[in-house]
Amino acid sequence: MENRKIVVIGGSAAGAKAAARARRLDPQAEITIIQKSPDLSMASCGYPYYVGGTFGERSQLLATPTGVVRDPQFFQKTKNIRAITETECVRIDRDNKQVACRNLQSGDEFVESYDKLVLATGASANLLPIAGRELIGVTTFLTMQDTDFLHDRSVSGEVKRAVVIGGGLIGVEACEALRSRGIEVTLVELEKQVLTFLDLQLGMLVGNHMRSKGVELRTGMKLERFVGDDGKLTGVQLANGETLECQLAVMATGVRPNVEIAAAAGLEIGNLGGLAVNASMQTSDPDIYAAGDCVECTHLLTGKKTYAPMGDLANLQGRVVGENVVEGNVATFPGTIQTVICKVFDFGAGATGLSERTARAQGMTDIETVVNASPDKPGFMGAKLLISKLLVEKSTGRILGYQCVGSGDVSRQLATAAMAVRGKLTLAELCCADLPYAPPYSLAIDHFIASAHIMDNKLKGRLKTITAEEVYARIEAGNPPCFIDGRGPDEHEVLRLGIGEKYIPLGMIRNVLADLPQDKATEIVCFCKISLRGYELARILEGYGYTNVKVMEGGIMAWPFSRER
Repeated sequence: MENRKIVVIGGSAAGAKAAARARRLDPQAEITIIQKSPDLSMASCGYPYYVGGTFGERSQLLATPTGVVRDPQFFQKTKNIRAITETECVRIDRDNKQVACRNLQSGDEFVESYDKLVLATGASANLLPIAGRELIGVTTFLTMQDTDFLHDRSVSGEVKRAVVIGGGLIGVEACEALRSRGIEVTLVELEKQVLTFLDLQLGMLVGNHMRSKGVELRTGMKLERFVGDDGKLTGVQLANGETLECQLAVMATGVRPNVEIAAAAGLEIGNLGGLAVNASMQTSDPDIYAAGDCVECTHLLTGKKTYAPMGDLANLQGRVVGENVVEGNVATFPGTIQTVICKVFDFGAGATGLSERTARAQGMTDIETVVNASPDKPGFMGAKLLISKLLVEKSTGRILGYQCVGSGDVSRQLATAAMAVRGKLTLAELCCADLPYAPPYSLAIDHFIASAHIMDNKLKGRLKTITAEEVYARIEAGNPPCFIDGRGPDEHEVLRLGIGEKYIPLGMIRNVLADLPQDKATEIVCFCKISLRGYELARILEGYGYTNVKVMEGGIMAWPFSRER
């Protein structure tokens, strides 16, 4: 029996993983990777940190954990996989099970036959259809070539000001990288916030943090055109007519799946533009599989197809493909809950499952949310703040989503929440979950568990809350409630909202009841730094017969709007 022939189109995350997995399961297979770029198995999520100077050697983006560069010689010697770089697949002949390829340097064409074909063609940057994008200094931030350009420009000393267009993951990371090089940065984003996988309040908090690090934000703003002189970029013109001077502009406006050769071969393309695959990562042709940024997959909470171009998913899908091309469809990739995390200077920002905005857009109404601001560990262990938002299904208590931002250990909170969402855990199960605890790592009741406790109190009617956004809307409408800040006088001298609040320390509230509205139905909103004392205040007032007392979720630390101090 002849050795099976496996051809992989694309040698980045999904393709390299599929080839390596197939090799481990079948030592005799003839495996070939066809890669369009000069590099293989690139750590693309590390690009911003190379540009920003976190590490200095470009080769680290291409190396194994032991420092060996994954080049064609590496694949041949260590894995007996033939890797052909700077070569593109131009045509798939499904009837004869062949792919036609072209060497990009020589122009020579050749044909590779296959028993199983893997498409890991990735994605391309969305290019804004506006004038001036051909100017020198305008770039995307997706490939190694983009990364090399940005790195060289950022260390050249020629770039004093840069504009980043797009406030998603890549745009936010680009801002940090460029600021790390001492470059003045303005971020232009069409939406009202950065990182739209977060709901507005948390997204605004991340934006505020970026401003504190020297990034100028222009949210709710559209780009009009790039302007230049003698072929070089000199500025970016916004829709309001303003021109931002810059020598560098980064288009971080999303990606689109590379499916051209697949579509030309008659393979099914999904409604979102990605390759349609089943749970085995098999396309509409049973001998052709696909993985990574070129495919659509199932969202496990909505049951609908989604496009999720993430590095971890590409690796997971590639592993499934590598197994299935060797052993038949024995492995599956069921779908994603779309967990994502981003470093924003010394903040973490992440989400898993559904946001409130996404859930409501899907027509979900049986949901409840709560915002929790609290430290990640005891104060004597160097506590740092976390602000999170928990989303549950009210009728069942099932955890549907979680978002977390802050300077504390966001990754740990998010990892716990992701497993809760993926495991279909309920609020009742989380309220008594025994997570690892020791003061160097967490509070006795971990931040995520505390979020579950707050939600439990809310659903059982023990806690009535109001969000910061609702408070702000009341103020803007000229109909503010009675606000009580339960902190001490020294605290509000350092930090305060300035929204007309009364300063009544928690321990004094019983002594000043005569100074409060005598109509017990008056709406009163209590808060403090994180609203723990606000909750205590509310319970005391309810004990004295007040019937319309609410706690502002997250307190001052979760307030995303401007404040007095």
